[in-house]
Amino acid sequence: MNMYQFLEQVVREVPSNVFLTREGTTYGEFLELVNARAVNLQKKYKVQPGDTVGILAHNIPEFPLSYFAILAAGGRVLMLDTNLTPYEYENMTKIVNCKLILAEKSFFFESKNFKFHDITEKDPALEKGFVFKPYEAASCEIASLSFTSGSTGMPKVVPLTHFNLVETANSLEDMSEYIHHGACLYGFLPMYHVYGFAVEILATLHYRANILLQPGMNPKDIMADFKQYRPHVIPAVPRLWEVFYNKIVENYKAKHMYGVLKFILKSQKFLKAMGLGFVVRKLTGPVHDLFGGRVRLLIAGGAATKPEIELFYTRLGFGFIQGYGLTETVGPICISKPTKHRKPFSIGGSLSNNECQIRNKNNEGVGELWVRGHSVFKGYLDNELANSEVFDKDGWFNTGDLAVMDEKGDLFFRGRKKQVIVLDSGKNVYPDELEALYMEIPGVENVAVFEHKVKNKTVSYGVFQVKPDVTLEQLGKGIAKQNMRVASYKWVTHYAMTNDELPQTSTKKVKHHEVRKMLEKGEYSQRKE
Repeated sequence: MNMYQFLEQVVREVPSNVFLTREGTTYGEFLELVNARAVNLQKKYKVQPGDTVGILAHNIPEFPLSYFAILAAGGRVLMLDTNLTPYEYENMTKIVNCKLILAEKSFFFESKNFKFHDITEKDPALEKGFVFKPYEAASCEIASLSFTSGSTGMPKVVPLTHFNLVETANSLEDMSEYIHHGACLYGFLPMYHVYGFAVEILATLHYRANILLQPGMNPKDIMADFKQYRPHVIPAVPRLWEVFYNKIVENYKAKHMYGVLKFILKSQKFLKAMGLGFVVRKLTGPVHDLFGGRVRLLIAGGAATKPEIELFYTRLGFGFIQGYGLTETVGPICISKPTKHRKPFSIGGSLSNNECQIRNKNNEGVGELWVRGHSVFKGYLDNELANSEVFDKDGWFNTGDLAVMDEKGDLFFRGRKKQVIVLDSGKNVYPDELEALYMEIPGVENVAVFEHKVKNKTVSYGVFQVKPDVTLEQLGKGIAKQNMRVASYKWVTHYAMTNDELPQTSTKKVKHHEVRKMLEKGEYSQRKE
């Protein structure tokens, strides 16, 4: 089936179930709104099969409404990042021949290439007795387009088919142990990003659940949502789970209860066996209440999660899983299982109807991660050169990531291949490993480690985002202490620092290439050589 038919199927099964939590919109009502918007797009803007229509909006109800309406009208959706510039939007729309963008008014600007339509504007109701006939897209047709490498030069545009999207939704049944039908999912991850779309739309539809959309990242609004709507599932990026973790720890320390909390969490199995489970519940209860009191599952994706962060939440009684995926795989193609003893960077095994391989392994078993299956796209749009570099003759896709696979088939993330630092000695250094190590230094808020030349020597260089009261000398002592925990060839002894936020993607990954450029321009305070 195609995506619109997928929505229709859910509506037939649970027409009166709530789909949009905050608005109280049922699945049946949502489909009526979709149909009205599809007709409006056809009549007002002459949208026809094969046309590309962009969406430029935060997580508002009109986003999913417009998405399905564009598909119903026969179009394909261009997913636009809300953090870009008009110059970038102009380039992107030219590349994919997009003539119309449904956007919030705050994004409007003068363009000769396309028209803007206010995404929040209500559509005329369908006339009584009018029967809407949606475009019957074949499953192999393109449903959405996403840019993965910028908007200038030779960008990579990922076309995802209806088949890719529906099959990914089906594969999420692998999470049924942790998500129940009718659950409330929290939606503050941007939907224009594939991770947000997968967990907030595909998973919600698959589980006939409801989604609580949050367009902003204001902590007060988020905490108010948790208290009022009490979600069952909260997906986020690892950085946000760290923020919540730090806040929880700070609160317990302020009450001089953190030492007690650590003891209780480590000893809870024994305490419960002794009939003292109420002690555990009393101490951990406030944390559960913080998230609304009904959370069954916390999901991390978009980057690797620190093992100690996952262990903390697991010991508190939350289900916690790590997902791995790319835009090219419709987000999650691998998902871990909750465990108190997950090894560092475990990303679990492949979801149903997908498979993984590790190729070109080194002596440590680290190799290239290749994937194949129903969730994997068929190639970048109009870019045969890029396709020839990442696909083999059997349809396997090279993710560009490095991983290890154990005897059970579980994968362990080891970083991006393109970010691997190859020293003059021939030894490989994996930035992700070091970044996780240095993030433990007091006062360090973010860090980027990358390959750099110093006096014609290849070194591992670090740029640290620190709090205003941290000096270069203090940072140096922290780095030296952490260096002692790893092999000497991995040490970062060349570094710079800044109080400004490091450039990041929408999923809070540091843009290493931009940090390097800023370093070369002299924008950071460097350690004197």
